[in-house]
Amino acid sequence: MDNFLQIAKQNQSEAWKIIKKLNIEKVWKSIGAEINLVGSLKSGLLMKHLDIDFHVYSDVVSVEKSFSVILQLIKNPAIKKFTFKNLLNTDEKCLEWHLYYSDEFSNEWQIDIIHIQKDSKYYGYFEKVAERIISVMTEEMKNTILMLKYETPDNKKIMGIEYYQAVIADGIKSYIDFLSWHEKNKNNGIITWCP
Repeated sequence: MDNFLQIAKQNQSEAWKIIKKLNIEKVWKSIGAEINLVGSLKSGLLMKHLDIDFHVYSDVVSVEKSFSVILQLIKNPAIKKFTFKNLLNTDEKCLEWHLYYSDEFSNEWQIDIIHIQKDSKYYGYFEKVAERIISVMTEEMKNTILMLKYETPDNKKIMGIEYYQAVIADGIKSYIDFLSWHEKNKNNGIITWCP
């Protein structure tokens, strides 16, 4: 048990160093945007899948302004590539950025930055979900979630929220039970479960 908890602790520490090195929050605030950490790092549940998630909000999302911030971030030579998706004409009303950062140990980190228009139905939603998870999660639940993430093979893609729902809502405690739960609860879209 100590092994996976130590890995989680190291990865979370490294994630905060990357955020600081890239100055992510400051560059987004420079265009008047609101920026919030969401996802597994926010809830203390970052494990093997090295990702950092931010939701950024503007009254009006401009491709040009958003790209100007990304341009500042990708000047850092540790960012090896990035992808972009324009979803402004969807219900999500956002620009989706994925930056790939190579740390000093050559580990690749995915930094997901979703730039969302404030009139989107998702404005502030996932921040509330993270706060609820933090408020209801016991230490035992947290350790179970980290253990399940640790036991998941690296090539198997499972969203963090699926682990949280399985453990917090349905009391899943083992990887075998989680696989059965996951098979019965498949979801390919945005999961809006909140404890």
